[in-house]
Amino acid sequence: MAQRIVVTVHGDGTVSAKTQGIFGEKCLDYIAILEDILDARTVESAYTADWNRSATVVQQENRDVERA
Repeated sequence: MAQRIVVTVHGDGTVSAKTQGIFGEKCLDYIAILEDILDARTVESAYTADWNRSATVVQQENRDVERA
């Protein structure tokens, strides 16, 4: 999954944002960035399911395989 920040502007003018694919404490780095971009302050925050996940790196090995 790609790293994303989904920003929603609600009808009453409030703004909410949710990170996707950003694991662990890295998501917290975006709070200050969003506050600056939106000229806003955080009123409430909560961790998503990605908080406890970690990025998995899969490394593929190139092997020569003999065909039967």
